[in-house]
Amino acid sequence: MALKRMVLELGMGTDIRGTDYTKAAVRALRDALWHNSLTIGAAVGQPVDAMQVEVLIGVPKPDAVDKDAVLAILPHGTGTVTLVEGGLEIPNDEGTSTTVIANCCAIVRLDV
Repeated sequence: MALKRMVLELGMGTDIRGTDYTKAAVRALRDALWHNSLTIGAAVGQPVDAMQVEVLIGVPKPDAVDKDAVLAILPHGTGTVTLVEGGLEIPNDEGTSTTVIANCCAIVRLDV
């Protein structure tokens, strides 16, 4: 058998005032995942934990993201996280804080 891409989920997350890149990344993955209920595994006779999830996150400072915190929100299966430069930083008028926007895709694969 071979790993086959079954689902592509997209999300966006923000941290409005804290300039927390991990928080924005976690929210982006949560946005991608929490709008779906995947029954693909059952449809092909596999348990939900057979899913392999590849998470790709674009955020302005990839090195500032805690990958383990991002992976911790996966409800099922196993995952990997790849961080790339992307998203947005929007400073406020006073220069005291920055809004961070992260973009995410989660690719779900099953061995079928």
